[in-house]
Amino acid sequence: MKKLIIFAALSLVLSSCNSSKNNTESKKTEISKLSDNQLMDKVQSDALKYFWDFAEPNSLLGRERYHEDDIYPDNDKHVVTTGGSGFGLATILVGVERGFIPRKEAVKRLNHIMDFLAKADRFHGAWPHWINGETGKVVPFGKKDNGGDLVESAFLTSGILMVREYFKNGNEEEKILAKKCDELWKGIEWNWYTKGGEKVLYWHWSPEYAWEMNFPLQGYNECLITYILAASSPTHAIDAETYYQGWTRNGTYTTDKTKYGLPLYVKHNYSEEYGGPLFWAHYSYIGLDPRGLSDKYIKNYFDLNKNQVLIDYKYCVENPKNWKGFGENYWGLTAGYTRNDDGSVGYTAHQPTEDRGVITPTAALSSFPYSPKESMDFLKFIYTQKPQFIGAAGPFDATSIHYNNWFTPRYLAIDQGTIAPMIENYRTGFLWKLFMNAPEIQQGLKKLDFKSEKYRIQ
Repeated sequence: MKKLIIFAALSLVLSSCNSSKNNTESKKTEISKLSDNQLMDKVQSDALKYFWDFAEPNSLLGRERYHEDDIYPDNDKHVVTTGGSGFGLATILVGVERGFIPRKEAVKRLNHIMDFLAKADRFHGAWPHWINGETGKVVPFGKKDNGGDLVESAFLTSGILMVREYFKNGNEEEKILAKKCDELWKGIEWNWYTKGGEKVLYWHWSPEYAWEMNFPLQGYNECLITYILAASSPTHAIDAETYYQGWTRNGTYTTDKTKYGLPLYVKHNYSEEYGGPLFWAHYSYIGLDPRGLSDKYIKNYFDLNKNQVLIDYKYCVENPKNWKGFGENYWGLTAGYTRNDDGSVGYTAHQPTEDRGVITPTAALSSFPYSPKESMDFLKFIYTQKPQFIGAAGPFDATSIHYNNWFTPRYLAIDQGTIAPMIENYRTGFLWKLFMNAPEIQQGLKKLDFKSEKYRIQ
């Protein structure tokens, strides 16, 4: 009798395994039949779920992180991130434009979000890095990082401006939304963050610790958009001298170095040999169109970003550390979750100089404008060959074929939030057009002596 029970149990297990295997193979076959456009639709709509289905329930902003394994430290479920939420606003606009979500529902949600932001803690107009989604109060990112975060506020403001531009000529409810966006934008005191008039912007200010974080924004990293917005402000603008003395270090941030035969153009902070983590080619360029964009020192920002991406790609193909899986279809190093030596989950800024054998899918997917073929190869591979790396909101944040197909069933707003916008910019230039045609942005770019082959800066 016992043998019969054991045999029946084994049969059930084998049947379940076969069923699971058949479902996986069926899913692979189904995905493999999609055209390139359909596959881009899928990954965009999947990424949208992070900000639509899994948003923090009170504020409706993007949570700092979402864990499918439902393991959260403390009260993390209600921590919203300002920068990632800015990318989320852009993602929602893509969702409306592509018909993934109803326009009317999006307007209702966006009005709610702007009302929350208007009441949330602000510090000379800038929001903190993290906000409690239930109360609107600051959640310290670190002991002294409990005040205004100008860079995260810039990422958020970029999204707010694109929402304003998209809805400003709409119906009455949409015009109300656009007005709320406009008021939030005008309330940011960008020039306050020069610490009393220094010719450089500072990242943080705290009512308790003042300027003790002492982090000047000097190029080159992800912060260019902060200077563009600060120069463009109709109420609290910085001058051009602050941009050129501060961000460009009086022009000394340029370089003649090359890697894999590709010019780097700028000294990427902390990573002058290869360029930094790939989010540096994404965060500032959700709205800022790099195509044919130049200033006094950079002839074409698109070439700068494209080369950084291709250097990262070529590094992964070269694979000097011999990680299993790295290659033409599986590449991309940027900040995100990582696998610690003991197998636990950590966080690091993955890049060629900090390579731990972990691929972060947003790196390749958000690089579509710069590397369309290489990014498409990655997209096809991960959806058709590695379905275990895909969750409810698209590809999980961190993956590794080398470590026995390891992945963490978790997402980060700052990573998931760049996927749909950057793919859409590759497909249609949708968000680039919204941002670049905003009147204040035109004036700010002109003030900083930027030129564009795509837009008439006046």
